[in-house]
Amino acid sequence: MTTTPSQISSPSERLSDDRLAWLALVLTPGLGPRRVLEAMRSLDSPVQIFRFSLTELEALRLPAGAAQFIYAGKARQAAESEWANVAAQGATLMVFSDPEYPERLREIYDPPPVLWVRGSVALLQRPSIAVVGTRHPSPYGAGMAEMLSRDLSARRLLVVSGMARGVDTCAHKGALAARMPTVAVWGTGIDVVYPKENKKLADDILASGGTIVSELPMGTFPAPQNFPRRNRIISGLAVAVLVVEASENSGTRVTARCAEEQNRDLYAVPGNVTNKGSWTPNTLIKQGATLTATWEDIWENLPSQVRLQLESEVTPASKPEEQASLLPDPVLRPEEAIVLEQLRADESLHIDELIELLETELTSSEIFTALLELQMAGRIRELPGKNFVRTM
Repeated sequence: MTTTPSQISSPSERLSDDRLAWLALVLTPGLGPRRVLEAMRSLDSPVQIFRFSLTELEALRLPAGAAQFIYAGKARQAAESEWANVAAQGATLMVFSDPEYPERLREIYDPPPVLWVRGSVALLQRPSIAVVGTRHPSPYGAGMAEMLSRDLSARRLLVVSGMARGVDTCAHKGALAARMPTVAVWGTGIDVVYPKENKKLADDILASGGTIVSELPMGTFPAPQNFPRRNRIISGLAVAVLVVEASENSGTRVTARCAEEQNRDLYAVPGNVTNKGSWTPNTLIKQGATLTATWEDIWENLPSQVRLQLESEVTPASKPEEQASLLPDPVLRPEEAIVLEQLRADESLHIDELIELLETELTSSEIFTALLELQMAGRIRELPGKNFVRTM
């Protein structure tokens, strides 16, 4: 049985028709967000596009090919097919005219006319911070992204990122570690997981009450041009943007530039000047971004109404510990303390190097046992190739 737009849950039949019209324009070849929004502002009602003559469509300053596509009914057919696919996936659509459309995103220069959403729609209205950075972070960068995201999420500030490899993945994992939802903005359709190894992360985000959102139709596969474009959505949803690590030519610079254009507060984690991944955050700090080492550096600069809202949501029972995240639990067995002393958060150490460093103090079996216990306690992480780092 084919699902028609009228069978898809919506507040009213008229709203369903309006959403269909928005979707039809977005799916029309040759139209970008600005042209779609300008055309819709010229109409008394979105559904007029289905009734206009070819001349009236061209009067909306639409390209000839786009006007013909709409007039021939192809845009409506495409929209009906897409809407049926969305419903079959248990997802939903949000259009620019919806009252639920995120207010912060509505304010940017080129907001997406239609959002494809899996998970909680209401979450997109919450105060949030975008956490972004390189796909190839150092152990220090990965640890800082996860730590800051965890600490901010524990205080109810929503973490938004792009679920790319590296810093994005660490940011989402940090939020989940705080048992809080997080929002992932994809550069693919909401049914196309990218990168593929993050499928479990995507499932965890949805299971935690989080949200996956995209401005691209179902089935859209990763294309290089999609990811810089989606960065404006990541920063647009947020009240602030945090840059952890990124090289001089990183796509993270696009997000930072979007943040500045959108008048978002910009934060950056300082890094070792000899590390190429420190170039972008260190440069941003020189240009005025707030140097960020702990969650307090962000919290104290949040708009007062945002901070008051978040503080009112934290009950005494759920209030996070105020202890510094960088300090490990001091209760350790002597062997564990000796091993932990050799490990750093910003640089990994190979197992062979560790054994060599401690050969006069511990046997290899004692070291292996200590490493296992420290991992189970969450005080260290094992990286590929039997390398180990402290957790933040």
